Amino acid sequence: ELISSLQSKLQTLCEERELILSEARECAKRGEELEAMVRDVCKPNEFERYMMFIGDLEKVVSLLLCLSSRLARVQNAMRKIDDNTDAEEKQSLNERHKLLSRQREDAKDLKENLDRRERVVSGILAKYLTDQQLQDYQRFVQVKTSLLIEQKDLEEQIKYFKEQLENLEKSIP
Repeated sequence: ELISSLQSKLQTLCEERELILSEARECAKRGEELEAMVRDVCKPNEFERYMMFIGDLEKVVSLLLCLSSRLARVQNAMRKIDDNTDAEEKQSLNERHKLLSRQREDAKDLKENLDRRERVVSGILAKYLTDQQLQDYQRFVQVKTSLLIEQKDLEEQIKYFKEQLENLEKSIP
C-alpha cells in the first residue's frame, strides 16, 4: 500500500514536471521574441548588457538553488549526528557546512549584483519600450525565475520520493 502511494505521488510529480517543462519552453519562446525586439531597438552595447543579464539570471538563480539544496542536505545529516557518529564524519560534515555556507553567501552577493544589473537593464529598456512591452519584459524575468525555482523543487521532490521508494522496496523481503 505504501509503495503504491509513493508510486502514485511520484507519477503526479513527474506529470507536474512535464507541465513546468512545457511552461519553460513557452517562456523560452517569449524570451526569444523579447530578445529579437531588444536587438532591434537598442544599441549593440545595450543589447549586450541585456543578453549578459538574461544569461546570468539563470546561472545565478540555479547556483543559489543548488547551494541551498546541498546545504539543507548537510544540515539534515548534521541533525542525525549522535554519540555513535565517528569524529571524522562529524568533522567532514562541519567542514562541508562551513564551505557551503560561505559559497551560498557569495552566491547571495552575486544575486544582489544581478539585481542591480537588472535595474540598469530595466532603465535602458524603459527608454525604448512601451509600458506594455516593459511589463512583458518584467513578467518574463519573474516567470523565468519562478520556473527555475519550481523545476528545482520538483526535481528535489522526485529524487526524494525515488529514494524513499527504492529504500522501501529494498526493505521488503
